[in-house]
Amino acid sequence: MDSDTLVFCPFCGKHMSQLTRFCFSCGRSLEFLNGADQSEGPDVLQQCIPYFNEGHSYAAIVDMMSCLHGVHISLRSLKSKLNDAGLYRRKDFSSTNVIIRAIRLELRGPGQLFGYRMMWQVLKQKYNLRVKRDHVMNLLRELNPRGCERRARRRFIRRTYHSMGPNYIWHADGYDKLKPFGLALSGCIDGFSRKVLWLVCGSTNNDPTVIAHYFLSCVRNLGVIPMRLRTDCGTENGTMAAIQCTLRHHHNDYYSGASSHMYGSSTSNQRIESWWSIFRKGRAQFWMELFADLTDAGYFNGSHEHQCLLRYCFGDVLQKDLDECVRLWNSHRIRPSRTASCPGGLPNELYYLPHRFGSRDCGFQIEQTELDAFPEAHLTRAPCGDPNIQEYLDLAMEHNHLQKPEYWQSSTELYLRLKEIAQL
Repeated sequence: MDSDTLVFCPFCGKHMSQLTRFCFSCGRSLEFLNGADQSEGPDVLQQCIPYFNEGHSYAAIVDMMSCLHGVHISLRSLKSKLNDAGLYRRKDFSSTNVIIRAIRLELRGPGQLFGYRMMWQVLKQKYNLRVKRDHVMNLLRELNPRGCERRARRRFIRRTYHSMGPNYIWHADGYDKLKPFGLALSGCIDGFSRKVLWLVCGSTNNDPTVIAHYFLSCVRNLGVIPMRLRTDCGTENGTMAAIQCTLRHHHNDYYSGASSHMYGSSTSNQRIESWWSIFRKGRAQFWMELFADLTDAGYFNGSHEHQCLLRYCFGDVLQKDLDECVRLWNSHRIRPSRTASCPGGLPNELYYLPHRFGSRDCGFQIEQTELDAFPEAHLTRAPCGDPNIQEYLDLAMEHNHLQKPEYWQSSTELYLRLKEIAQL
């Protein structure tokens, strides 16, 4: 071979001015290249090495070379080339010290989450090491015992939720599981005490005016503004966020002004999202199945008129059920959680008596005069969502001497009766 010809290492791809016994970059032996044609043999070998390191079988490598590279090579020729290059499956394993250094390097980052199978694959493909899988398993037990213990428990490691006290942060969000039936819910929960601050059913939870009305009503009733307010990035939260920041602009704490409101994804708004899951199991599922039965029976088709009629008949009864749900939740005992720094207890006690739990109220007292700058808009939206349909249904109720329902059974009967009268 001409010594002036530019050659390269088939293992690391490093170009060299002349062929030597060992690669200056990776230190691998290159003696098998003596007398070989660099324009064909080593190039084919260099294409085979990544597949070999990925753990493909010899037959699969032959097939890949044929299908992906158009190179036809026999199984025997492939094994011969790999053996000449010093690549074996079950011998000439890498030294333990080199393996340990590579594992420790991976444990500094996301590799600390790897199991021994993933670590074994990383060592083979990323570091080009030949190592037994059982050897990697034993080394991981020595180098990362806590990680092995966590993976053996097969539990998802959750972040710990931190809250300094009641009114430190409020979590607000909408609930859309009943929206196909025309019923939109909006709720808010205190992060420390898990006290539900409001849970309201209406014709929409996408109107910024409606959400701001819920927020101002809660602030007026409690006489306190939270240190922080967290919502998702929906446009319905814009007015509420502006009110929160405006009421906090004259304070001088770390989260005053614009920092008092925080946008985030719905999945990260864990307090209210977790409560929605509990709410569905204990309350919402019943209503979802009730309305689904009406749909399956052909009494509800999802049209605007049907949604308005369903809201008219079930709205007050559903809101009554929501109020009962909030009352029961705020007076039930919550067990301590390992994934939260908040104590266990009754939400009402945690909220109103934080000193009993080694905490303090983090909210800011608000005078009614401060809230006068934000007069609550009188919601002109009809309870059923359409003023014309509302007027018609009121007249139908009066003309037929029908009574407002108090339970879901009477609501269902009223819905079917008004549907028949309106010929929907």
